[in-house]
Amino acid sequence: MAKNLVIVESPAKAKTIEKFLGKDFKVTSSFGHIADLPSRELGVDVEKDFTPKYVVDKEKKALVKKLKELASKAETIWLASDEDREGEAISWHLAETLKLDRDKTRRIVFNSITKSAIQKAIENPRTINYDLVNAQQARRILDRLVGYELSPVLWKKIKPGLSAGRVQSVAVRLIVEREREIEAFNPESSFRVVAEFRTEGGSVFRARMNETFADESAAIAFLQSVSDAAFSVDSLESKPAKKSPAPPFTTSTLQQEASRKLYFSVARTMQVAQRLYEAGLITYMRTDSVNLSGEAIQAAKDAIVEAYGEDYSKVRQFSSKTKGAQEAHEAIRPTDMRLQNPNLDRDQSRLYELIRMRTLASQMADARLERTNVRIRNNREDALFNASGEVITFDGFLKVYLEGKDEEDLEEQDGMLPAMSKGDRLECNYITATQRFTRPPYRYTEASLVKKLEELGIGRPSTYAPTISTIQNRGYVEKGSVEGQERAYRQLVLEAGQIQGKDLTELVGSDKGKLVPTDIGMIVNDFLVSHFANILDYNFTAKVEKDFDDIAAGDEDWQQVLRTFYKDFHPTVEDVEENADRAKGERILGTDPKTGRQVSVRLGRFGPMVQIGTAEEEEKPLFASLLPEQSIGTITYEEAMDLFKLPRKLGTYEGMEVEANVGRYGPYVRYGKKFVSLDKDEGVFDVDLERAAELIRAKEKADAPIAEYQGKPVTKGKGRFGPFIKWDDMFINVGKKYDFDHLSDSDIAELIEDKLQKDREKQVRQWPEAEVRIEKGRWGNLVLIKGRTRVNLPKDTDPESMTLEQAQELLSKRKPKKKS
Repeated sequence: MAKNLVIVESPAKAKTIEKFLGKDFKVTSSFGHIADLPSRELGVDVEKDFTPKYVVDKEKKALVKKLKELASKAETIWLASDEDREGEAISWHLAETLKLDRDKTRRIVFNSITKSAIQKAIENPRTINYDLVNAQQARRILDRLVGYELSPVLWKKIKPGLSAGRVQSVAVRLIVEREREIEAFNPESSFRVVAEFRTEGGSVFRARMNETFADESAAIAFLQSVSDAAFSVDSLESKPAKKSPAPPFTTSTLQQEASRKLYFSVARTMQVAQRLYEAGLITYMRTDSVNLSGEAIQAAKDAIVEAYGEDYSKVRQFSSKTKGAQEAHEAIRPTDMRLQNPNLDRDQSRLYELIRMRTLASQMADARLERTNVRIRNNREDALFNASGEVITFDGFLKVYLEGKDEEDLEEQDGMLPAMSKGDRLECNYITATQRFTRPPYRYTEASLVKKLEELGIGRPSTYAPTISTIQNRGYVEKGSVEGQERAYRQLVLEAGQIQGKDLTELVGSDKGKLVPTDIGMIVNDFLVSHFANILDYNFTAKVEKDFDDIAAGDEDWQQVLRTFYKDFHPTVEDVEENADRAKGERILGTDPKTGRQVSVRLGRFGPMVQIGTAEEEEKPLFASLLPEQSIGTITYEEAMDLFKLPRKLGTYEGMEVEANVGRYGPYVRYGKKFVSLDKDEGVFDVDLERAAELIRAKEKADAPIAEYQGKPVTKGKGRFGPFIKWDDMFINVGKKYDFDHLSDSDIAELIEDKLQKDREKQVRQWPEAEVRIEKGRWGNLVLIKGRTRVNLPKDTDPESMTLEQAQELLSKRKPKKKS
């Protein structure tokens, strides 16, 4: 056994570190936290100063036993979890759970997994920082108190299975409030004027008027007044300007830029960055610091001078302006500035290059520009046209990198302007007056939501990705899929002295890829804001984050922070649970013309629904579920009443009745016992018999056997996990090495035989007469299976000696999982 045991968080990290340490070091992984609050109880003794109860998950018990054995044989144990609060808590749990001897235990931290960083850490060990541990404990316990006490209130007052969280609920509030702003927005139109001019030298450019016209008649009057006007350059001003580079990446700016430029979700960015960090290619990816070490600055300078020359280098040191910035880590940067195009998969390669170029750009010279502004007057009206443009005289950092912008920050650019002088006559090719509408606020993207949370001081680098994932997984928020709606607008064109009007259309209101609150998200948010205003308050949430920072700095007592919070929070929970009314999000839409009963829309047990009648009436109410694209807040009376027309009878096809309806997976056509999904842009009220027959024929063709194997038909299809073939009730995934559209008989045979062989290797024992079997699970454990019921067998189970009766008894204790 090696003299030194190094414990890190992840196996990938352990593998990289082991390369840098000699034979005297054994590196192993704790696979994250080995202890946490219990999952099925509060796990916090609020009567005893919020004493937490930490337990080892049953899946981690074998790992803990192994770590204890390794630790007992080592002379020195090095706790090398990440350098943030979460990492400090992991080291503390390891020390406590493994009962490590303090004299033998060292805590080391490093912000990159490189040989020099690891060796430097070994040379400079420290003890566990209990201020950081307590800051993490305070966050974990406070979040547990909020979730554990608020969630049952939501179950009772809204719907079972809901959850609330200190940061996630505030994030949902931001999205809901933005949606309400959009719904309440009334666009106002005006006519904007743009002209195209030609210089005496024949160059063409565009200019716009700052003034707009309120309506079409005012725009026409202006165009008529300048129909025979002469235009000239009134003034021309050129002045130098400069652009400076953005700082190197923090966690939030990396998430924002990867979203803009690589179209990564926040979670995907963090997953890819984690792999780059564990491979030793970048520094630690959870940081709110823009600081670079002296070593990194020198390395960047050397790389810039070598690649672009001395003129392109400018040493810079940035300082963080983030509210309540956490520990003074380094910014996210490559560990080796000279390393280009490492052998990585596509996602890792693209993110690495983004980080590398951003880091280099931060140490490069300003870009130098010449900005020109031209004012154009005419001899008929006082109105002036303006054009602006810029020329780059020295590209500087722009040679490698330009920061992206969010949709709301984009500006109209005129580009370069031709050479002109004051007094030059200009020929007007045409003038357009185009109707434009004021825009509602933009919906949040994942990246812009992170930016907003950071601005408000809510959350920290480690919380952005899980918060955004949680609110989507809970069904409170979803990614929009609507491309937009057509809107008509007018354009007037003055050309050759004549004015012509055009009716045009544009797509507006697209929410594709944006964060949109669901009905349940809006109802939960309104209930929480109404009854727990303090918890949902942005300033309060930011103040709690500041308290955690103060605990980490040793300036605040963690239990006092919890006492202050809980003394107001707990009585409020009790009062709301006892006295608050149920929340349904109900809207009264009108009256049913046939029965005179009330028509309303509300949240039901299985989701949003329309209801005819009330529970108090003798006759039972009628119900209809909303379509996926419909919402409690926006559905109209007419749309609601249409839902009671479902299923729609379309007619008969080959002697069988055909109907259109909406199910769990969206709108479909039913023909006999067959179900055919409509295309995503087709509505259940739009499809007719002719279109239904077309879909049915396509489905029959797709489902037709493509071959036979051992006398049994083979069909193919595409599912949520990609293309597959089906044979003998087995679904077999088709990998990329096969041409799915042109599978040969030998391809099919190979796929089926490979699957059968894998099943044989996986199977340990079976009782065919009872349809019970034991298989090797994904993680090497034994799994007892009957139909949809699966039971993990204890590790000491001997499958050969197990009887069918014992197997059936185990299965009877486990209910099969229901479809969610």
